[in-house]
Amino acid sequence: MKFSCVAALPLLSMVDGFAFVPQKATTSSTALDATPVYYSTSTGNTETVAGYIAAAVGDDDAEDIGDADDDTIKGLDSMIIGAPTWHTGAEEERSGTSWDEWLYSNLENMDLSGKKVAIFGVGDQASYADNFCDAAGELYDCFTAKGAKVFGMTSTDGYDHSESKAIVDGKFVGLMCDEDNQYDDSEPRAKAWVEQLKEEGFF
Repeated sequence: MKFSCVAALPLLSMVDGFAFVPQKATTSSTALDATPVYYSTSTGNTETVAGYIAAAVGDDDAEDIGDADDDTIKGLDSMIIGAPTWHTGAEEERSGTSWDEWLYSNLENMDLSGKKVAIFGVGDQASYADNFCDAAGELYDCFTAKGAKVFGMTSTDGYDHSESKAIVDGKFVGLMCDEDNQYDDSEPRAKAWVEQLKEEGFF
């Protein structure tokens, strides 16, 4: 008995859920995966902390801001950024890294209105108690000036410093770590901070 393929199509479509229509391959991704971590470093400490944060976010790796593509950054909804403080006491270019040039050249040509930013800083509160994580405050000033909204403000409790330009309205502008004096706290702080960002709707 011969069977008509034409006649069978409606039936097979009903049974197999339109099996004759090619299905596009899908990839699983989350909002966390779409949020990159940008940093720059002079001693490696900021890279270490960036790695903790990237792992907590579920990203494969963090990227040095000096290697970042401007068009990619313009197209992001959210990003995590971090810097060390090297030029203590400076009003600008405080990190001694690629951020110093990037903030005042690349960023100047960007409109980040409505974009979500989370900031982390790395400093030495024992040797530089008067300038702890000042560069994180510079990131805050520069990115908010371009319209970005900052998430992830944290308490100053648990730190031993005198002054910091990274404090706004009594809170740190993000996650602050000290790989010289509190290195055991950095990874747990990073994990807790990412959870806080989730609760705030950052991702």
